[in-house]
Amino acid sequence: MARGFEKITAYRDRDFPLPERKTKFSAGYDIFLPEDTVLLPGRLVMVPTGIKAYMQEDEFLGVHIRSSMAIKKNICLVNNEGIIDADYYNNPDNEGHIMLALLNRGQERLYLPKGERIAQAIFYKSLTADDDDKTAKKKRSGGFGSTGAK
Repeated sequence: MARGFEKITAYRDRDFPLPERKTKFSAGYDIFLPEDTVLLPGRLVMVPTGIKAYMQEDEFLGVHIRSSMAIKKNICLVNNEGIIDADYYNNPDNEGHIMLALLNRGQERLYLPKGERIAQAIFYKSLTADDDDKTAKKKRSGGFGSTGAK
């Protein structure tokens, strides 16, 4: 298994598609909402995707808001781009569940239906600096936001 997507255990029996590319030359895999979602104006919401991603040790997954969501619906990812590390997959805290930190920048309540294509995920190569292997690395022990946490 080189790289791909799976549903997390809690969403395994729910009917929604795994991320997919819509055209032959699409860089990103569209992420679909697994359930109806409401975004209140000016409020941050951690939106579940129901999925996790596996990849090679020297890769990461970049998660980006779809341009149609950003422009037409005035939604943004609070962190601009989500970075999913290779060792986030199947972590002990949340099984590697990819969550989207979404902000409704508009003035109205926004309803997003199940199946809406909200974001896109792109696999990237992760490069390291010279002598990086000389520093001891810890094993991931948590989920969202756990890298470097004390």
